[in-house]
Amino acid sequence: MDLLRHLRHFVVVAHELHYGRAAELLGMAQPPLSQSIQRLERELAVELFDRSRRQVRLTTAGGLLLAEAEELLAGEGRLRNLMGQVRAGELGVLRAGVPPETPAVTLRALLDQLAARTPGLDVELHELTTAEQVRMLTERSLDVGLVHHPVEADGLRFGAPVDVPLGVLLPRTSPLARGREVPLAALAGLDLVTAPRATAPGWHDHLLGVCRQHGWRPARVRPARNPEFLFGLVLAGGGVAVEPAALARREPRIAWRPLADTPLTKRTSAAWPQRSAHPAAAMVGQLAAEVLAAAEPAPPTSPPAPAARPWPVLFDTTG
Repeated sequence: MDLLRHLRHFVVVAHELHYGRAAELLGMAQPPLSQSIQRLERELAVELFDRSRRQVRLTTAGGLLLAEAEELLAGEGRLRNLMGQVRAGELGVLRAGVPPETPAVTLRALLDQLAARTPGLDVELHELTTAEQVRMLTERSLDVGLVHHPVEADGLRFGAPVDVPLGVLLPRTSPLARGREVPLAALAGLDLVTAPRATAPGWHDHLLGVCRQHGWRPARVRPARNPEFLFGLVLAGGGVAVEPAALARREPRIAWRPLADTPLTKRTSAAWPQRSAHPAAAMVGQLAAEVLAAAEPAPPTSPPAPAARPWPVLFDTTG
């Protein structure tokens, strides 16, 4: 017996106290409605309506059942709405991965946007490299991640990609920092400071391949997992990094110059399992693309102008 269906019929009849009007509201014929009420009465072993008069009236049992039935049906509505939110990815826990070098501003913007769109979703954030994210996504221990391409993995779907142009990070005192752009071939003899290959094998191999194609075979490849260590190796001399312009803004002693002919861009996108994906995964992928695109300003096309002197010049000795 579909108890909830019969209770819905009962509640409408109880409010209308007229089988004809109730049947019309329910979009059904009157005889099946009468049969539904009778079956409910047999199931509960009580009479719900007084049929001894021309006017339909609730019995004592009917009056008591009406309040209980309305509360039960309201609870069913809340339950269905709750499960609908879970199916839509608006409730529950989302396990998300982000690269360690993600800027704080970008991370804050992403979390703020997620909170605004799905306030009931609990985002469990993990700092993970691309390789770690791919492994965990494949194992289903992560719901969605931000990965650097190229990525070779079966069973994953990817969101809209965001391409960020790369340039050279070098000390501001370097002669290469005087130009508007730097050809890769001009870096001959210098070391390349970059993330270890294990963190993103596809990207690491692609980076070295493009460098060689454009005339730069780094003397050494020096691994650096975090930005502070990378800055330290670059400032120590003998090495440069190939990174987005946003990274250089963290260290005033570091200059960023675009690469000639822009041969390198870093492509990032969201990734999630192809099967049994979290309901919010695709939404997070779209949102991540919007946030990443907005967070990357246009790279400078020329070196910044010298800062003005903080005091007036009384004697100019430059001749």
